[in-house]
Amino acid sequence: MFTILIVIIVLAFAFDLINGFHDAANSIATVVSTKVLRPFPAVLWAAFFNFLAYWIFDLKVANTVASTVNGSVISLQVILAGIIAAIIWNLLTWYLGIPSSSSHTLIGGFAGAAVAHTGSFAVINQAVILKTIGFIFLAPIIGMFIAYVISVIILWTCRKANPHHANKWFRRLQLVSSGAFSLGHGGSDSQKVIGIISAAMMVYIANLNAKGIAIPEWAHVSETIDAMGKQHLHVPAWIPISCYTAISLGTMMGGWRIVKTMGTKITKVTPVEGVAAETAGAITLFAVSQGLGVPVSTTHTIAGSIMGVGMTKRLSAVHWGVANNLLIAWVLTIPVSMIIAALVYLGITAMGI
Repeated sequence: MFTILIVIIVLAFAFDLINGFHDAANSIATVVSTKVLRPFPAVLWAAFFNFLAYWIFDLKVANTVASTVNGSVISLQVILAGIIAAIIWNLLTWYLGIPSSSSHTLIGGFAGAAVAHTGSFAVINQAVILKTIGFIFLAPIIGMFIAYVISVIILWTCRKANPHHANKWFRRLQLVSSGAFSLGHGGSDSQKVIGIISAAMMVYIANLNAKGIAIPEWAHVSETIDAMGKQHLHVPAWIPISCYTAISLGTMMGGWRIVKTMGTKITKVTPVEGVAAETAGAITLFAVSQGLGVPVSTTHTIAGSIMGVGMTKRLSAVHWGVANNLLIAWVLTIPVSMIIAALVYLGITAMGI
């Protein structure tokens, strides 16, 4: 069991690394496409704010992910299959240049492996899944609306400003807005892996308790329930620090295939529009992931925000065909990840792992 736990932890960090370069486009696409920063400085900037989130965000999203399925039926094999499936889908969509959600593929993989393990969909925490599915559609709409409103306010406020001076200031402001979005990205996305590792650790702890073996200091993971009935996850510092480090390193590697899709194919973005889109995305991430604890997709959020700024020019400025293809990929992510995870789980059990 200890060996499987170590494999899960290593693969979880690998997923976080892949998540970083897969989702780097979310943080830097606009700031690169507007030529405010060159690609390498842009990923360094995003990676810095990804890691900074460790000291700012609590573990609401991690707790949600850890409770995706009924804890009484979770096994290390279930978690292992879920992570492998999530890695497969992330690499496939990265290769194809499709900005899918790492949040949703991990949750889908976790749920699919659990269903294969028990043979029943009842094992899935319906509240978590329904909220997550709901925000597949709500996150881009919220981001789109906020970005549209911010864009209109900026355009009205700066209507008499010198275009050259305004553009110069917004190029500087875009550094702030992209940093804020990267902060939200790190705070939201790193926690998914924290939740998965924590779930694996709790299975391991339960096994040690059953055998009467003392729990080592590094493995102390627990959940408490407050007076309002809400669960709170408590983990040793090495878990979040490692996860935030992994996603930051992944961001530095960059996902250039997806940068092209996010930064140029949805709509042409200027520094003014980049500020509006990134600010709207940051507001959405902070509100949904930290306010509600929902593992919202940074991909969906920034894509919707970019569409919102495009709509201020005219509806035809948004390439709705590209947007439609993105929506199809978003809808497919959870069910396809579930299927992949179920097949991986069956393969793992067939090999006697």
